[in-house]
Amino acid sequence: MAEDKKVIEIDGVEYTEDQLSDEAKHCINQVASLDQKIRSASLNIEQMQVGRDGYIAKLKAELPAEDIAAE
Repeated sequence: MAEDKKVIEIDGVEYTEDQLSDEAKHCINQVASLDQKIRSASLNIEQMQVGRDGYIAKLKAELPAEDIAAE
């Protein structure tokens, strides 16, 4: 049974894992790790923005109403 070789495409060129140096493999792993961290950070930012919007809405609800009749 032939073993399927892992193929990676970089700038439109396909490489099998055995064509890559150890340093190139290390760089690929680092890029994958950084991509995951970027996705995680993006989710955290989205959550913080929603939370911030919620607190702004809550703050506005806590402010005294303007007395329009007093004018």
